Amino acid sequence: MALKNKKSNFSEWYTEVIQSAELADYTNVSGAMVLRPNSYSIWESIQNYLNSRFKRDGVRNAYFPMFIPEKLLKKESKHIEGFAPEVAWVTHAGKSKLKEKLAVRPTSETIMYDSYSKWIRSWKDLPLRLNQWVNVVRWEFKHPTPFLRTREFLWQEGHSVFATKEEADKEAFKMSRIYRDTYEKLMAVPVLEGLKSDKEKFAGADYSISLETLMPDGKAIQACTSHHLGQNFSKPFKISFLDKNEKREFGWQNSWGFTTRSLGVMIAVHGDDKGLVLPPRVAPNKVVIIPILFKGKEAPVLKAANALKKSLNKYGVILDDREGYSAGRKFNDWEVRGIPLRIEIGPRDVQNKSVVIARRDTSEKVTVKVSKLDSTVLSMLKSMHSDMFDRAKKNLMDSIVDVDSVSGLKKVVSSGKIARAYWCGSVSSEDEIKRKTGAKSLNSELRASVRSKSCFVTGGDAKYLTYFGKSY
Repeated sequence: MALKNKKSNFSEWYTEVIQSAELADYTNVSGAMVLRPNSYSIWESIQNYLNSRFKRDGVRNAYFPMFIPEKLLKKESKHIEGFAPEVAWVTHAGKSKLKEKLAVRPTSETIMYDSYSKWIRSWKDLPLRLNQWVNVVRWEFKHPTPFLRTREFLWQEGHSVFATKEEADKEAFKMSRIYRDTYEKLMAVPVLEGLKSDKEKFAGADYSISLETLMPDGKAIQACTSHHLGQNFSKPFKISFLDKNEKREFGWQNSWGFTTRSLGVMIAVHGDDKGLVLPPRVAPNKVVIIPILFKGKEAPVLKAANALKKSLNKYGVILDDREGYSAGRKFNDWEVRGIPLRIEIGPRDVQNKSVVIARRDTSEKVTVKVSKLDSTVLSMLKSMHSDMFDRAKKNLMDSIVDVDSVSGLKKVVSSGKIARAYWCGSVSSEDEIKRKTGAKSLNSELRASVRSKSCFVTGGDAKYLTYFGKSY
C-alpha cells in the first residue's frame, strides 16, 4: 500500500499511518477515538517507564472520581476561568435533573485537593505525592486529530503538597526532567524544555515548565507540562498544616502530567513514507521474522525460523509464517507497523547458518551468522535508538532561527520553523506578536543569559530567551 508523501502532505499521511498501522480508529463521537492494541501497547511501555521513575522517587498511585461537583471546580477562580470553555457537564441522571452539575474530569486538582484538605493536618503528613492514570475530557472545538488533539485522552497526573516552596520548586523541575528522559531516552524524540509565558501557563499556576517540539508540518506542539501551583489552590481548599513550631501554614503544591499526545508526536517525528517507525525502546515487538519460502523447501526454513523465534523471545519477536502471502507483502505489512528489525531467512540462509537483518529506519541490510544473532540484534537496536534521536535532534536544531524583530519572526514561522528571540515576556507584547504573525510563545530557555539584552518587541530589558512558533 502506497502512503501519501509525508513532507508534502503531512495531514493525510498522518491519518493514513494511524489507520494502516492499526493504531487508532474513529468513533461516532467526534474527538473520541479507539486506541487499538498496537498503540495501547506503546502507551503501556510509557506507563511502565514513568511508573518506575515515579515510584523510585517516592510517588504513589491512587484513583479519584471522574465527576467533579461544580462548587469544587469554582473554588480557584483562575482555574475555572481557564477550563470553562472545555468542560463537559453532567446535568441529569435518567430523567431527573441533578441538584448540582457535575463536571467530567478535565483535570483533577479540585477533586483531589478536597481530599488533601482532609488528610493533611501536620508537617508529619508531608510531603503528600500522589499520581493517577486516568482519562480526561476537554471539549475543545478545534479540529480533532487522533492522539494530538482529542476530546477524551489518557494521561497520568501527579499532584503534590510540600511544606516549603523550595521543596515544591525542586520537584517541579525534577518531574520535567523525568518527562524529558521519557521523550529522549525512551521515544528518541528531542524536546525544548523551558518556562511558559504568563499568558500560556496553566490556569492557576505560579509558573509552568513545558517540553515543546516541532512537527513535520512546521507547527510546534506542547509535549507535556509540570506546574508549580504555589499556594493558589491550598488557600481556597484550606490545605494547611501545623509546622514544627505549631504554626499553621498553607501547603506548596505542584501538578504534572504526560498524555497520549506523546504517541502522536512520536509517530509524526519518526514516521516515513512507508509508515510508522517505532523507536526500539517503546516497541513491544522489536523483531519480526519472515521465512522466505520456496515450494518443496518449506520445512527446514520454518523449523529454523521457529528456532530463531525461541532464541529471540526476549525481544517480543513475531514469526510471520502466514500462508498465501508473498514475502514482499509481509515486508510491507511490518514496515507500515514500524517493527524495528526484520529478520529474513530462506533455504540458502539455513544452509549457511545465517540470516539477513533489515533496519526499519534506514532499510540497511546485513548478513549475520546465527551464532552472533543475539548480540547483533542488541547492538542494532541500540544504534537505531541513538541514530533516530540524532537525526530528529538535528532536524529540530536546524529549524530554530534567531530573530531580532517581529517581521523577522513572521518570516521564520511562516516558513515552518521556530523563531528564538530575547523577550520581555509581557502579555501585551505577546498579544501583538500573535496579532501580527499568528505565532505564540512556546517556552523560554531555563538557563539563558539575558544580561544587557533588549526585548525584540518593546526594546526594553529582556527577561527571557524565548521560542516562538505556530502551534497546535
